[in-house]
Amino acid sequence: MNRAMRRRRRFRDIGMRVRPMLFALVGALALGASAHVAVAASATAAVAANLTDAAREIGALFEKETGDKVIFSFGSTGQLYAQISQGAPFDVLLSADDERTKTAIGAGHAVAGTDFTYAFGKIVLYSRDPALVSGEETLKTGAFDRIAIANPAAAPYGAASIETMKALGVYEALRAKMVQGQNITQTWQFVETGNAQLGFVALSQVTGKTEGSRWIVPENLYKPIAQDAVLLKHGESNPVARRFLDFLKSAKARQVLEKYGYGVGAQ
Repeated sequence: MNRAMRRRRRFRDIGMRVRPMLFALVGALALGASAHVAVAASATAAVAANLTDAAREIGALFEKETGDKVIFSFGSTGQLYAQISQGAPFDVLLSADDERTKTAIGAGHAVAGTDFTYAFGKIVLYSRDPALVSGEETLKTGAFDRIAIANPAAAPYGAASIETMKALGVYEALRAKMVQGQNITQTWQFVETGNAQLGFVALSQVTGKTEGSRWIVPENLYKPIAQDAVLLKHGESNPVARRFLDFLKSAKARQVLEKYGYGVGAQ
């Protein structure tokens, strides 16, 4: 075999070894590109703590139907708005009231004309003790050491709790017994861990649970908790954010909200 033939054979052998590596590299690049697309098809949502379980269920339905993903951050509405006003990169806000959304629009943090009421929240007086809560008389007799409420300055559910106690004429008598959670989730935890014998929590947190005792507070004792959603400026050009807000108005989302005890009204 002459030198030229040996050189051609050597180049052929090298090509046979390199070709699979090139195919693998191209495949990896393709997978990387598709992974990038998957990551890009998402939106971030700042969500009131009372909506935690319902939002996760709605998010799962949305992802199943569209392939898009929503990444939730939960907290009190006041805390979330403070983060948004400081530039937190949220695409949508699901508030526990109808005030922060309007404030966000007025301050230039949200897109005008995109706000709407997605649910009406309800409060309930709840205790793990099956014999403790029997109705408004539980508050009037005050036979307990601690009652938990959410911070009324940050959480609309906390404000509704204060309104209820004032409407019943028991606020001053119970004031020294109150412990405040930063949001409705922490308030629920106070009751669940026994740090408070009872507390005002969201109806959505006890829906489906049979233990303990509860009193669903009549809605004429507090102002309606209209919970609004809005597209934030950070998400203005994110189609996933807009699709999620549209999905929040759908029959599927409304069914989930009703299951957790929310009023949904008419869209």
